Amino acid sequence: MNRPVKLINTFFDRCTGCSLCRTACSMHLFGGFNPNKAGIRIEHRWENLVHLPVACRHCGNPLCMRVCPVGAIYRDDGSGAVVIAREQCIACGLCSRFCPLEMIHADPADGLAYKCDLCGGDPACVKICPCGALGFSGGDLPEEEGE
Repeated sequence: MNRPVKLINTFFDRCTGCSLCRTACSMHLFGGFNPNKAGIRIEHRWENLVHLPVACRHCGNPLCMRVCPVGAIYRDDGSGAVVIAREQCIACGLCSRFCPLEMIHADPADGLAYKCDLCGGDPACVKICPCGALGFSGGDLPEEEGE
């Protein structure tokens, strides 16, 4: 399947936990700088000695898309990203319950689902990361089991 994928660099020495990626993501998604409304999170492990950015994998066979009762989740033809049409979302929460990485969130203001949409193919988080902890690549990748 030809799909772009956000690649997370797993070298422990790259991510500093600065949250610039989360801030850039929130600006793209909501037009404001609020890292709590981002489609990416940073897991802090081992007493904050290691920071791991976690983002939507835009699965080959996404559970979130299969469980959406109104078809509000689809794969964008241009970017290959799995995106949510918020105008169709009914805020049922099924997509967030079935996401294996817990990367679909409900907007506190209206309850509608949101997630990483790869910024239309030009991820802001990758561009702003000062440490090179995030990368983006497209191409032919095998569909993963269970996705």
